[in-house]
Amino acid sequence: LSGCMVTEDGCGYLSSALSSNPSHLRELDLSYNYPGDSGVKLLTDKLNHPKYRLEKLNVDHGGEFRITAGLPKYACNLTLDPNTVNNELVLFDENKKVICLEEYQSYPDHPERFDECPQVLCREGLSGRCYWEAEWRGEVDVSVTYKGINRKGWSDCQFGLNEYSWSLNCSDNRFTVWHDKKSTDIRVPSGCIKRVGVYVDMSAGTLSFYSVSDTHTLTHLHTFTSPFTESLYAGFWVYRRNSSVSLFEFEKLVSKSRDVAHK
Repeated sequence: LSGCMVTEDGCGYLSSALSSNPSHLRELDLSYNYPGDSGVKLLTDKLNHPKYRLEKLNVDHGGEFRITAGLPKYACNLTLDPNTVNNELVLFDENKKVICLEEYQSYPDHPERFDECPQVLCREGLSGRCYWEAEWRGEVDVSVTYKGINRKGWSDCQFGLNEYSWSLNCSDNRFTVWHDKKSTDIRVPSGCIKRVGVYVDMSAGTLSFYSVSDTHTLTHLHTFTSPFTESLYAGFWVYRRNSSVSLFEFEKLVSKSRDVAHK
């Protein structure tokens, strides 16, 4: 039942079903749902009770925004890693936004810092199914990479120009996807508002990029397939002065929608 928009009420029905057939269900996956505290407690009580055969309960990645339709139910909370940011980039908004200033910043030396490429990684590794969105200005790459990508130099480090990373280049007039120095141009969809969505399904081996409209409609741009062999990290290449990337926060969208509904 992962990602099936199960709520607290749904947990009540599941609990009743378990009570009717206590010996049938051994594993229950409720990840990417919104069981709430009471729903989790109700099912955890069954997990710990000797009457029931339930042995495994997964309620990871829960939250109210998980009961929205489509890919946003898999939204993950990402922050930019200051230990990786290049010296021509500056982080803002509690490490949710990066801007290229083309002015040298005196960051401390760190082995994970990109010393030449104007790039930055996110702190959190990606696993399972993950979706996030980024708003951009200027010219940027929205990317996914293995953590072991080179940090020193230029050509071996740039997202999309090696076997360790996959990238969507975004500019005013075009999208271009890159992997291992191979590129494909993509038509810019109508209604594009300079926001892109990224969806990773590790078990399926897919990485998909989407254009996001002002009504939050997703238009598929491209899908890479790869047998991902290790954890992935979101990253951004921010080129030219005043280009920027901001990570979108789905929790704020849910709160705003709830406030409007209550007015």
